[in-house]
Amino acid sequence: MTDIAHRSAPAANAAVPRVGDGPAVRNIALVAAFVLTAIVIVAPLAVIFAAAFSVGLDGYLKNVLEPATRHAIFLTVLTSIVVVPINIGFGIVAAWTVTKFVFPGRNLLVTLIDLPFSISPIVAGVAYLFVYGAQGLLGPLLDQLGIKIMFALPAIFLASMFVTAPFVARELIPLMQTQGTGDEEAALSLGASGFQTFLMVTLPNIKWALLYGAILCNARVMGEFGAVSVVSGNVRGVTNTLPLQVELLYNDYNVAGAFAAASLLTVLALVTIIIKAIVARSSGGPKHG
Repeated sequence: MTDIAHRSAPAANAAVPRVGDGPAVRNIALVAAFVLTAIVIVAPLAVIFAAAFSVGLDGYLKNVLEPATRHAIFLTVLTSIVVVPINIGFGIVAAWTVTKFVFPGRNLLVTLIDLPFSISPIVAGVAYLFVYGAQGLLGPLLDQLGIKIMFALPAIFLASMFVTAPFVARELIPLMQTQGTGDEEAALSLGASGFQTFLMVTLPNIKWALLYGAILCNARVMGEFGAVSVVSGNVRGVTNTLPLQVELLYNDYNVAGAFAAASLLTVLALVTIIIKAIVARSSGGPKHG
């Protein structure tokens, strides 16, 4: 019996074969992954930069520094400066409310926070148009008050806030649910005020998720096209952001100019990926999203 058990032990301890362990399957998977990556990602990116620099460095700089493109860059950065902090504040408040309190309608609130993920940005833009437009629900009242929202900066800010509202909150909610309320309760029991508890306990605990969500929010704000296209009026040099400027230049058959503007958005995306990787490494673990 001892001999039989001894002979059967190696078989019991042997590694169980897994799908894909064979060299043929592994090599095919690697080749497929690299080929698809080259076709779907690398080739389009290479085309963008090749077309952008097809007129030489001087031509590229001329296209980037063209007044309408410079204004589009300025408006895109301004939108980010306005929208991202607002959504950071919204995300913190929403995550705090959902994770620290139990109340009727809690699940409904979580659903509403996620709603912009499910709604097409163009639909969101049209909805704003029917609320704040001249023929919309509040349009006549706003017109009497001399307030212009549609086809102006406020519309761009509102549409951008809508499509990016969930990014920070969805990064914070899972983390804060995992952390629970123990640290905050301990701080309060030691005499800390609510603001002190948030500043000294909650904020340090969520800082990496908060930064990660802000990075994603910023990238989406700068790259948003659909909702902004509907509500901005797409007026050249006035209400067009950088993604809209790309479309305008392309429709004008200014291919080099369009790809020059597109290259700026591409660089933004690459920088975002690098920053995300740094934040994920600094936070001590992989991130989702």
